[in-house]
Amino acid sequence: MIGVTLFSVYIIWAVIMYSIRSVDRLSSLHVQDMKEKSAMLLELTGRRFGFIGLTCLAFLFIPVARGSVLLRAIDIPFEHATRYHVWLGHTTMALFSLHGLFYVIGWAMRGCLVEELIQWKNVGVAHLPGVISLAAGLLMWVTSLPGVRRNNFELFFYTHQLYVVFVVFLALHVGDFIFMMAGAGIFLFMLDRFLRFFQSRKTVDILSATCFPCGTIELVLSKPANLHYNALGWMFLQIRELSWLQWHPFSVSSSPLDGKHHLAILIKVLGDWTEKLKGHILNLSVEQHEMEPLLQHNRILTASVEGPYGHESPYHLTYENLILVAGGIGISPFLAILSDILHRINNSRPCLPRNILIVWAIKNSDELPLLETIAMEAICPLYSDKLNLEIQTFVTRESQPSLEEGKRPKAMHTSISPGFSGCRMSSLIGTGNVVWSGLYVIVSTIGLVITVALLDILYINPYNVTYWWYKGLLLIGCMAASVVIFGGLVIALWHLWERKTSLKEEPEDSTKKVDNLQQNIEASLHKNLEEARSVNTIRYGERPDFQEIFGSHAKSWGSVDIGVIVCGPPTLQSSVAKECRRQNLQRRGHQAIFHFNSHSFDL
Repeated sequence: MIGVTLFSVYIIWAVIMYSIRSVDRLSSLHVQDMKEKSAMLLELTGRRFGFIGLTCLAFLFIPVARGSVLLRAIDIPFEHATRYHVWLGHTTMALFSLHGLFYVIGWAMRGCLVEELIQWKNVGVAHLPGVISLAAGLLMWVTSLPGVRRNNFELFFYTHQLYVVFVVFLALHVGDFIFMMAGAGIFLFMLDRFLRFFQSRKTVDILSATCFPCGTIELVLSKPANLHYNALGWMFLQIRELSWLQWHPFSVSSSPLDGKHHLAILIKVLGDWTEKLKGHILNLSVEQHEMEPLLQHNRILTASVEGPYGHESPYHLTYENLILVAGGIGISPFLAILSDILHRINNSRPCLPRNILIVWAIKNSDELPLLETIAMEAICPLYSDKLNLEIQTFVTRESQPSLEEGKRPKAMHTSISPGFSGCRMSSLIGTGNVVWSGLYVIVSTIGLVITVALLDILYINPYNVTYWWYKGLLLIGCMAASVVIFGGLVIALWHLWERKTSLKEEPEDSTKKVDNLQQNIEASLHKNLEEARSVNTIRYGERPDFQEIFGSHAKSWGSVDIGVIVCGPPTLQSSVAKECRRQNLQRRGHQAIFHFNSHSFDL
């Protein structure tokens, strides 16, 4: 809040001060013609708006560098950092739009609008590249507005790839020296994008797939033992059999302690892509049952992955008392949290939580089997002696149980294990090795300095290159070359180190490992229902009353800090946040304090 406030104050102060300076400068020129005076004032003001916009642009790309060492150092995960990118994006484009608008009005008043728009100076600011850059920025801005983004996400996503046009033509517009005002943030983004490109090229085996009747899919992916993530992690997933272009974010539903060589995600079937995925899995299931065993071995399903991303520190372990509020598929990260806590208690690892309440709001009872994906008693026998766990499930669209007592819908399960080929996720990004990540940034930055110095010594100075737009283009080329050459060398060494480390792991028979995984999944699907019922209170036709829930647990838990984590739609997050605020404002004496945390992702 301090940083956001200071930045906002700076923007307002800069606009006011630059406006005063423009008026003072115009007064010193003693221009008599009012039309000329107004045109000059507009152009001077537009120039100042452009400089302030470059200041915002300097920070714009940093929040969207998903695996950035900087974001990891200050422990701001990408899904939270995106809101800063949104705010900065709106501010930057508003300033650049005013910058262009004031110049256009000024040129129109002088009667030279077309000539100025297509002008391309060799020394000084080139106007035509600025027009192209602003046009690309406006397209990105318009399609990123909430109404367009939510109703047509693909249009927003593909239009946003115009950032390449925006950045390149901005460098041509202002030249190398002015462009460097925003160059550092753009360079960090280029480093991150190049690293993500390498990770996402690798295909990953999907070890198993489970289709639940509620329209949810569980995928279990193969990973190396040296890939680390937290229980509140998430990742981007691409399945090339469905689309080569579409990437979708999903929360990790398994704990990092569930197994060294796999992790799981839950996917709600909502749109065209997820419908295709479900149909593809069911078709594979039918084919596997009909094909001969020798042919089954060649049937595999693979994915490409970016991540996992998330907090560097597992903040869910910092509270002794936890209230986890989920809406629908929002239960996914909380299954990972619960599994993580049970593993830590069972293994006598540091683990603070001792009281956990899970409040889960779902539309229909067919989503209840999602709780069966975690075998609590198998993870931590007699966990109830060490952990006070309570689950309250609210089925909002059913007034009474739709199934007879003791019965449940069966999950349709298909295993892709016969096609396991040993392709695991890459640990180059996400919450990976900090040393290698830091080395990648340092070596690439040194490479940029060396590349620019060599360019000056061997080309720019000997040949007396003075064109501003050309030097801006050369600077962009140096940034790209340093990332590819110097950064690529570090990535190659990193990859070799990763392979060497993975070879040192105790060898396992792949088929045996996946067969065991399949057996564990089958066992969990058949044995976990009674276990879940023992701690789960199901209420039909009701919505959670957070005032009553929070108030009663604040009294029963006493004068403690209660961590509240919510994962669900914006309305649910808003309701929980308001209740936390209300409870804290009305607390008296030694009553509980609620600490609100949201776990959500919205591009």
